[in-house]
Amino acid sequence: MNEIENRVAELNKLLHEYGHAYYVLDKPLVPDAVYDQLLNELIALERANPSLIYPDSPTNRVGGEPLQGFKKVTHTYPMLSLSNAFGEDDLREFDRKIRQAIGDNFSYVCELKIDGLAISLRYENGVFVQGATRGDGTVGEDITANLRTIRAIPLRLKEPVTIEVRGEAYMPKNSFEALNKARGERGEELFANPRNAAAGSLRQLDPKIAASRNLSTFIYAVGGDGEAYGIDSHAEMLDYLETLGFPSNKEREFCETIEDVLAFINKWTENRPNLPYEIDGIVVKVNRYAHQDELGFTAKSPRWAIAFKFPAEEVVTTIVDIDLTVGRTGVVTPTAILKPVQVAGTTVGRASLHNEDLIRQKDIRVGDTVIIHKAGDIIPEVVAVILEQRPENSVPFEMPKDCIACGSELVRIEGEVALRCVNPRCPAQISEGIKHFVSRNAMNIDGLGEKVVEQLLRAEYIRDVADLYHLEKDQLVRLERMGEKSAANLVGAIERSKENSVERLLFGLGIRHVGEKAAKLLAEQFESMDALILAKEEDIKSVFEIGDKMADSIVTFFANEEVQVLIDRLKAAGVNMMYKGKKVQVQVGESPFAGKTIVLTGKLSQLTRNEAKVKIEELGGTVTGSVSKKTDLVIAGEEAGSKLTKATELGIEVWDEDRLVQQLQQLQQ
Repeated sequence: MNEIENRVAELNKLLHEYGHAYYVLDKPLVPDAVYDQLLNELIALERANPSLIYPDSPTNRVGGEPLQGFKKVTHTYPMLSLSNAFGEDDLREFDRKIRQAIGDNFSYVCELKIDGLAISLRYENGVFVQGATRGDGTVGEDITANLRTIRAIPLRLKEPVTIEVRGEAYMPKNSFEALNKARGERGEELFANPRNAAAGSLRQLDPKIAASRNLSTFIYAVGGDGEAYGIDSHAEMLDYLETLGFPSNKEREFCETIEDVLAFINKWTENRPNLPYEIDGIVVKVNRYAHQDELGFTAKSPRWAIAFKFPAEEVVTTIVDIDLTVGRTGVVTPTAILKPVQVAGTTVGRASLHNEDLIRQKDIRVGDTVIIHKAGDIIPEVVAVILEQRPENSVPFEMPKDCIACGSELVRIEGEVALRCVNPRCPAQISEGIKHFVSRNAMNIDGLGEKVVEQLLRAEYIRDVADLYHLEKDQLVRLERMGEKSAANLVGAIERSKENSVERLLFGLGIRHVGEKAAKLLAEQFESMDALILAKEEDIKSVFEIGDKMADSIVTFFANEEVQVLIDRLKAAGVNMMYKGKKVQVQVGESPFAGKTIVLTGKLSQLTRNEAKVKIEELGGTVTGSVSKKTDLVIAGEEAGSKLTKATELGIEVWDEDRLVQQLQQLQQ
C-alpha cells in the first residue's frame, strides 16, 4: 500500500472508533473539532482517489444523491408486532398464562419501549448492506441510504459476522426541538411529535435531509433464531450485540418475578420525562430462548412478550353527535363526533364508542362534556363523562333496531357485544367488503380506491367482488375524474390481480378471524382453494397456529351457498385459486421432507438459514420455529441449543447439516 492508501485506511479506522465512542458509548475520545478535521481530510482524499472509497466509509454518513423511490424488501423473518397491556391486571394475566404454559422457573427482561420507527439492519461479513422499515411486518421499504446517515448505526461491525438485527430509529428530544424551531422560523408546518419527525426523516428520498435530522437508534433483537449464534437468552443477546458495536439501551433490567416487572414500570413511569428521548411504554420479554420457543407465537405476535403502554394524555371536549357505520362483517359501530381538540400531538375530531354496552356503561350522550385520551397513544377513546356539566335537556342515546344501510333488523349473536346486520346483501357490508378485497394487502388492485368503489356501486356496475373482473374500459371512463389512461391502468391492475397467489384471495374474502398470516398458513398447507373448501374442521385445526374459533369460522364461511357461488364466479373469471409459494412440486415418495414439520437450529455453515428453509419448503416440508410433539425432524447445526435437547427428549429424528446437504444434492440430480 502507498502512503495515500495507508492514510485512507487509518482515517477509516480512527473515525469508526471515534464515532462509536461518541454516538454509542457517549464517551468522546477526541474533541468535535478533531473529528471534523479528520472527516474533512478523508472526504478530500476520497474525492481525489474515488477507487479508495471503502463501502463502509464514514463519509457515507453525510448522504448521497436523492433516490427515485423506495424499493420493497421482504423480511427474511417477519417483524411481528407485540400485544399490549394497559394496566397491572393485563400484566398479571400475561404472567399467569406463561406460568400455566411453562411452569414457574423462568425470568423476564424489561426494556424501555422507544417511541420511534422499527427498523431492520442486515450485515454481511460485518459490513452494513441493507436497512429496511417494518412495513406490514412481511414487506418493508429499503431505506439503506437514509439509515447510513445515522451515526449510531455501525457501518462495519467489530467481528466479520453475517447477521440481521432489529431496532428502533428515533429522534432525540433536543434534535426534535431544534428541527421544529428551524421549521417554524421558515414558516413550515411543525412536526407533531418526535416519532412522526423520525418516520418522516427516514422516508425522505434525499438522504442529505435525513442526515441533517440528527437521528439515533437502539438495537434490541436479532432477526431469526438467537440460538444460531450459540446464545441461550435475550439478555445474553443484548450483551453480544453490544460487543459487535451496536447501540443498545442501558436502561434494561433482569426481573425474576412479575412484582419486579411492576416495580420497573413504576420507576420509569415516574422518570420518563427525564429521558433525552421519548418512550411510550415498557417491553416485557421472557428471557430464555428455550422458554420463548415453548411458548411460541399467535398469528400476530409472540406469546412470550408484551408491551405495557403508559397511561395516555387526557383532555376535555364535547360530543357534538354520535355517528353509526356498518362494517364489512355487519357490525354496527358507534363513533363520537367531537369538538376538535389536541391530544398527544394531533387534532382529534372522532372517537370510537365501540358498542352499545360501552355507551350504556358510561352513559354517553350527545352534548356531554367528556374526557378523552388516545388508547395506546393511537386510537382516540372516551374515558368518562363529566356529569356535572351535562345539559338539562340531555336524553340517553339509543342504538337503532334496524340497519341504517338496508333496514334489516339488527341482531346480537350469543357471546358477542356487537349489534350486527346479518343481511348478506346489505349495501354497506358489500361496499366495505369490496374495499377490503381490493386493498394493498389483499388483492392489491391499484387505482381502486374507496371513492372509485363507491362510484361503481352507485352506477350499479358491480354488486360484489366477482363483478370487478367483468368491468370494461368503456364503463370506467364514465366515472367522475376517470380518464382514458386511468381507466386502462385500472383494467390492467384488475387483470394482473388474477395471478395473485391464493393467500391474497383468502384474506381478501374477509373470512372472520382470518388475517394475512393465517391466510398464508392455510394456503401453504392446502395449496388450493378447492382443498381448503373440502377440508374438515379437524384438518384445519391441525395447521400450525390455527385455533378452534378460526377453524369453525372457515368451515362456516365455505358452507354458505352464496360464498360457493361467488368462488365459482371468480374461478370462471380466471382468478387464480392455487398457492404459488412452492416453486417445485414433489411427490411424497420422492422427498424425505414432504408432508413433514421441520425445525432448523444451530449455526449452518454450508447454507444460510433462509436458504435451507426455502429449499425444504420447495421440497414439500414445513419449517417452524419451535420443537413440539408435532415436529417430525430437527436439523441441527453447530452449537445447537435447547431445541436439540428438547428434540432428543421427545425422541424426534435429528440430522446434521451434512446429511441435509447430501439429501438436497441427491434430489437435485
